[in-house]
Amino acid sequence: MEYPQPVPENDLAAALEGIKVLDLTHHVAGPYCTKLMADFGAEVTKVERPGSGDPARAMPPFAGDDPHPDKSLPFLYLNTNKRSVTLNFKSDTGRGLLHRMAASSDIVVENFRPRSLPAMGITYESLSRDNPELVMVSISNFGQTGPYRDYEATDIVEYALSGLQYIFGSNEREPLKHAFSQAQYKAGANAASAALIAMYHRMMTGEGQRIDISIQESIATGLRDTTLAYAYTGQVKWRQPREAGEIPRSPVATSDGHIVPIAFGGPNWDSIVEFLGSEELADEKFSTPDLRVRNSAELDRIVTETFAALEKFDLFYRANRIRGLIYGVVQDASELRENPQYDHRDYFREVSHPVAGTAEIPGPPLNMEGTPWAVNSPAPTLGQHNREVYCDELGLSADELARLVSEGVV
Repeated sequence: MEYPQPVPENDLAAALEGIKVLDLTHHVAGPYCTKLMADFGAEVTKVERPGSGDPARAMPPFAGDDPHPDKSLPFLYLNTNKRSVTLNFKSDTGRGLLHRMAASSDIVVENFRPRSLPAMGITYESLSRDNPELVMVSISNFGQTGPYRDYEATDIVEYALSGLQYIFGSNEREPLKHAFSQAQYKAGANAASAALIAMYHRMMTGEGQRIDISIQESIATGLRDTTLAYAYTGQVKWRQPREAGEIPRSPVATSDGHIVPIAFGGPNWDSIVEFLGSEELADEKFSTPDLRVRNSAELDRIVTETFAALEKFDLFYRANRIRGLIYGVVQDASELRENPQYDHRDYFREVSHPVAGTAEIPGPPLNMEGTPWAVNSPAPTLGQHNREVYCDELGLSADELARLVSEGVV
């Protein structure tokens, strides 16, 4: 195979220009993987179910609070720069068209249950028969092998089974997790990285391969410290006690929200007391680490009351002028959007969609000077590119395409 080489018209060519990706994904993890590649220039063709499309099209919230398949905000974000075709590959004709598309693709990404595609006769072996250099990425809850491989899971289940949830929160409360679908996004990022590593290997050897991404393992990789501690010492790390005899390292209420206050190394207790402006914290009973632990309940009360009288952004900016104080404001969405750091780096980008209208979305996850991230087209409407793909590229006639639509294949 002749490897695709970007031919830049200027110094800002797309990094993945010329790479063709066949996207058989849905929901979050798979679409985020292919979004990363599409936003850096790969040609991504998303294959959706005729009629309903990716189930993420029904995922709230919706633009204008209108539950329309082209107005799901998660779908609009996860599918920028992609083409959409509809195809029922449970049918023989559909599978034939899928194999034809795979034959001209560099990468196939899927996140079906491990048994689903093989049950329809769609495997890496069948897809790569006419394209031995194909890279295929499979994303699933627990991987393609093992006793859990066919188990159902949601994001919170992945957190729980990965061990990460066990260390989140305080000892006095139940374990916590991040909001939304962070396990899915982490797996999607891992999958995109793996696909491009495999593409580099293919460039060097001419060999394709299959990649197995477990969402559970993607989250478990964040447990390096705790798993290593257990492996070497037998210690099981617990969550943070509320009354630890120190300034909390978790969100604390202020007069106008919450802040995360952390003191590392440099500042001594006197400088922290001076920073917070609390005479009560200057009491001799808190002057040493041992005394602060001994009087931790009273210390916790005073610290809570002290922070509750202060403003979060004032604390944040003052703390960042003192070596060793690392404070972070807990920002809501409006504060996030108005944050001067994001504004300076032009992080949020405007995207116009023919149905959902114009809105700003989160921008590049990384910045590349020579081959930057870009949104050149909004998320596609369902089957928007059927004629382009099936007629212009696969050579079907308009009548053949119309027949396939009437038969429910497309």
